[in-house]
Order: sequence, then structure tokens, then C-alpha cells
Amino acid sequence: MWRITVRKRNIYSITCALFSFKYRQIFQEFTMNFFLETLMLVFLGPYYYIEAFVKLFIPTRKKSVAGETVLITGAGSGIGRLIALQFASMGVTLVLWDINKEGNKETAKLVKEKGAKRVHTYICDCSEKDEVYRVSDQVKREVGDVSILINNAGIVTGKKFMDAPDNLIIKTVEVNTMAHFWTYKAFLPAMVANNHGHLVSIASSAGLIGVNGLADYCASKFAAVGFAESVALELLATGKSGVKTTIVCPFFINTGMFDGCDTKWPRVLPILDPNYVAKKIVNAILTEQVHLYLPRSLYFMMALKNLMPTKLGVLLGDYLGAFHFMDAFKGHKKKE
Repeated sequence: MWRITVRKRNIYSITCALFSFKYRQIFQEFTMNFFLETLMLVFLGPYYYIEAFVKLFIPTRKKSVAGETVLITGAGSGIGRLIALQFASMGVTLVLWDINKEGNKETAKLVKEKGAKRVHTYICDCSEKDEVYRVSDQVKREVGDVSILINNAGIVTGKKFMDAPDNLIIKTVEVNTMAHFWTYKAFLPAMVANNHGHLVSIASSAGLIGVNGLADYCASKFAAVGFAESVALELLATGKSGVKTTIVCPFFINTGMFDGCDTKWPRVLPILDPNYVAKKIVNAILTEQVHLYLPRSLYFMMALKNLMPTKLGVLLGDYLGAFHFMDAFKGHKKKE
């Protein structure tokens, strides 16, 4: 009986010792990881600030996109067409998507005149999931894998929330947000498999801060920004650093989409020239810029947004005319 008790005590002592050793090991590993991670933050933090500052004065080297397959949604007009024209002389294969057949054909004609050799046009309503998947499969069969995806298609109702019909609110979210889900689902797997590609989301400054009279549009663009940032982090977390991401947030662009909108301080928040925006977007892709805000004053405004009291933010927004951007909104004129 005594021997059995001793043995039980020995087993208990050994178990406690093993448990204690394992606990110490886990604690040591945790402490070491915490120390190393903190050290990385302390040293790399300032380095990244210096790197960003230096890049303000020293242009980043541009990558070559020759041989890439570039798909642009909403390519039949506006910024989509201008982006296609920017890529025309770069040796890429252009895949142009638009719901407007004639507009898409015109873009194809213009890019060929500019030097594009391989151009493919497809009619696609990006708000329809099944159609996006169907046309995506057709592109993969006829052209191959897409390596640069530019989600540019977008719409705006321009109505205050309570005046906006339900069907237009739904369509805004389907085009401006959900279409990004479906195109990513269709083309991202090949990029991940090759650890090579570039995802571009043409969002809006209205995806960074709310705007009076643009509730549905802002919601759709906030969602587009959040979606693109989350997928970018997923790619980094899984080691797919070869798949780059760029999120574009411009102020109003003079393409007709926001006709009638005005700005109180054009030197601070100018209505943007479409050609300027297209050049900046393509440059951001070539230099693998993660975020592009236009105009540059938006960087300062976004930095202030979460630092100032809410009431001061509202006062500043009123001072800059943000409450009245949409007062004279007309949008695209309907064709007769």
C-alpha cells in the first residue's frame, strides 16, 4: 500500500514537473516572440516612415507590364476608356468589358489606333453574378488568365437616401461593390496559383468619408475599399506577396458622371481632369502603389479625419462645401 502511494506521488511529481517545463517553454517562446515582434516594430516603424518620405522626392522605378493581360470593367467610356488608352502602347493584351456594346467597340478602335495589338471586347453586366462568371469563363477560354484586373465600372443615383428608389439603391451596390466580389472570385485563383498579378479597385473619396446626398454611393464605395483592403491582407497573410493591390480614391472627375456637382474651394478640392486621373492610376499600377488619393490634399484630410472632434469635422466639412457638393447634380444626360 505504501509503495503504491509513493508511486502515485512520483507520477504526480513527474506530471507536475513535465507540465511546469512545458508551461515554461511556452512562456519562453511567447516572451521571445513578443520581444522580437516588438523589436521589429520599433526599428522597422521609423524605417518605413523614412522610406515613404524619400519616395516623395525619388520616383519609384516602374515595372514592365509587357505580356500581361489587363481586364478593365466599364471600358466603354470615361476613366475605363482612358486607362485602356494608357495601356495601349505597353505591349499588353487588353480585355475590355462594358454593358455598352457601341462604347466598347469605340474604345477597342481607339486603343488599336494607339498601338494595341491584342484587344478583346466583351459585353457584360457586372451587376449580374452569373453573367460575370459566364463571361469570365469565356475570357479564360479565348484569351487566357487575367493578370491585371481593374474594377472600374460604377454608377451613381445622385439622389438623397429617402428619395432614391429601392431598385436603384440595389443596383448601385451590385455594380459598385458586389461586382468586385465576382470578378475577384473569377480571376484571383490563377493569380494566387502563380503568385503574380495585380488587383485594382477604382473606388472614390466618397468611400473614405460620408457625403451629403450620396448615401447609397458612399456605402457602396466604403464597402469596395474595405473589401479590397481585406483581400490584400489575406494575400499577405498567406504569403502571396506577388499579387499586388491598388485602391484608387479620387474626388469628383469631370467625366459626366457627376455633372452639375461643384466645389467651393477648387484649389484644395478641384474637379479632376479625366486624363490626369487615368495617368495617375496607371502610374500607381506600374509603381505598385497601394493607395492612390486624388487630389493630394485628400491625404492630409484623411489624416485629420480621425484626429479632430466630430463637431470640428462637421464644421470643416461645411466650410469646404461638402454639404452642398450634390445640390446641382445632373449626372450623365440620357441619350434621346
